[in-house]
Amino acid sequence: MFRGIDEVDWASLRHAQGSAEDVPGLLRNLASADPAERQTALDGMYGAVHHPGDVYDSTLACVPFLLALAGDEGVRDRAEVVELLVGIGDTAGARGGLGAAVRDALCARADVFVRLVGDPDAAVRRAAPGALVRYVDRPARVLALLRERITVERDDRVLLALAESLGLFAGRCRPDEEAHAAAAVRLLVELSGPPHDPGLRIAALGQLAGCAPDTLPADLVPTVVGLLRDRSEQRARAERADDGPGPDTLAGRLRRLRPSDEEGSRLLRTLHHALDGRVADRVALLCGQLTSPDPLDRCNGVWMSAGLFRAWRTGHTETVPLIGGQLGSEEGRLHDAAVAVLLELSELAAPAADRLHALVTFRPELRIRHGERGAPTLGGPLKALAGAGDARAVPVLADVLAGPVVPHDLGLAVPPLGRAALPLAPALRRRLARLPLDAPDTPAQAVPLLSALAALGDVASLPAVVRLLRGIPDGLPRRAAVTDAAVRAVGAFGGAAHEAVPDLRALLETDCAVAAADALWSVTGDADAVLPVLTGELTDSGNGRSHRAAAALGRLGPAARPALPGLRALADRGDARERTTAACAVWQVTGDPERFLPLLRSAWTEHPCTRATIAECVFALGPAGAPLHDVLRAELASPRRHRPGSGGSGIREDLALLRVCREAVAGPGGR
Repeated sequence: MFRGIDEVDWASLRHAQGSAEDVPGLLRNLASADPAERQTALDGMYGAVHHPGDVYDSTLACVPFLLALAGDEGVRDRAEVVELLVGIGDTAGARGGLGAAVRDALCARADVFVRLVGDPDAAVRRAAPGALVRYVDRPARVLALLRERITVERDDRVLLALAESLGLFAGRCRPDEEAHAAAAVRLLVELSGPPHDPGLRIAALGQLAGCAPDTLPADLVPTVVGLLRDRSEQRARAERADDGPGPDTLAGRLRRLRPSDEEGSRLLRTLHHALDGRVADRVALLCGQLTSPDPLDRCNGVWMSAGLFRAWRTGHTETVPLIGGQLGSEEGRLHDAAVAVLLELSELAAPAADRLHALVTFRPELRIRHGERGAPTLGGPLKALAGAGDARAVPVLADVLAGPVVPHDLGLAVPPLGRAALPLAPALRRRLARLPLDAPDTPAQAVPLLSALAALGDVASLPAVVRLLRGIPDGLPRRAAVTDAAVRAVGAFGGAAHEAVPDLRALLETDCAVAAADALWSVTGDADAVLPVLTGELTDSGNGRSHRAAAALGRLGPAARPALPGLRALADRGDARERTTAACAVWQVTGDPERFLPLLRSAWTEHPCTRATIAECVFALGPAGAPLHDVLRAELASPRRHRPGSGGSGIREDLALLRVCREAVAGPGGR
């Protein structure tokens, strides 16, 4: 198995952590009789020769030994070795010369996978079909093997893997291999109908949705929902038949307390991914999942709703009330999933607000979350209610503020409530004023409070804000974050914050210079005091401050004319964010986009992260922003979110962008 391993000069090869001299030990430990050693070795391989999803010269040297391990029936956990090889090959396909060499090495020895599809170990048979399709470059042979295995296989999970591999095979066929692709599609159509198992039928339909959507049945959603119900009933019967005490281990107890259905999740996630822009079908499917009698199906539906919401701007009207219906479920995992998704939705969670309000009213223990580590945080249901902009959150937050335990992050729930949260200002102000200046947790408490008071425009809190600016000791961790938040609060108070002017001037020669200059302009309107600072920051691109300086100069408007040469230079040479912000600033200063209009249009299309900056600029310009109104109208008409892959904050950012676009094209008085 390891013949020749000591002849490789591993010390001269590299992996993600440096020298590859430790790789022979990892390879040998993959064959260890000790499960812990095997798992540690596998983790080491992912962390070294395939981290972070990359390949190295040591990866190429490993391939023969990994293939030998996968093919030796005396080695345990071989399925995980096969999965590692699949991951390596998928990454290598996009990695140029070295990647091509890795794939060539896998393809040259792909007969190993031909044998493994019939391996005695079902876990290996589940992993092998994906490798077979990827590395055996004989389509007729691959298709024949898949068809044969489907005929003789009796393990349901292996059959699911075979169906998935058929879809992968059909999608990878070249134009001159259309006959093979068509044969694979026919097999999938056959597997999608009776008398096959409900799970297998869903798997086949998911693959057809991806590789041959025209073959899907007209009643796809009702069919899948019915199959999902049948599958859940089958699983429930199997669990009742196996309803013994089980092993008295921690893992066994956790399985009984928190059952999961990873297989069902994968089946439905595959189908949702393949349906993609067929939003109406996906919404109907989610409604079927969210009304299932099985809480595991509903839990999967909640999480998959989040995937829809992150990518598309429709579908929430029908599904959010159903997600709200899962709140307070006896199934803790289902309740937690519903809360997590509603938290992401911001104002779109409004249809679930009645449920959220009832929850925080009648179950006060959910208002604060006490974790095993760290300080208490605001409870998810209360954060979601506030995030939806529901004023009923205000008295509940007031109760929390008056209680013995006040979560550090409570202030972050205030801005979405807008003016409705003004009654909270006195309590927030008092809390800020009482913070000890030198306590290690003061920054964690101060920053959210400052954000809240700035959002409320609470000028009465200025003495407490100035106290922080003057009194936070230099050595306190995260001192800069407190200073930055305090300066922003002063800027939000505007002309009423003259008491803080000396403090702002003192910060103009620090790392907080840009924020201080921006705030100083807001308070005094003194361009001469801030222009040298902001103009000087334009010359050092790439540090984050240049783009903030450009944005601040744009807010100065015509008063920033002396900074135009620096702004134009940054618009020509910076990264996408810097160029965009500088071009917007030129437009705001001169009232003319000059030669930068094409730059802004291309940035909008090629760099979606710049859209908020451009939209805010167009709004600030009023009628002068008309040359880009067509772009904003197109954004408002688009059904897809502008950054669908940006994670949990993407929905909030997208809603904010749409709000600005609407206000900009509406003209004066739109905001």
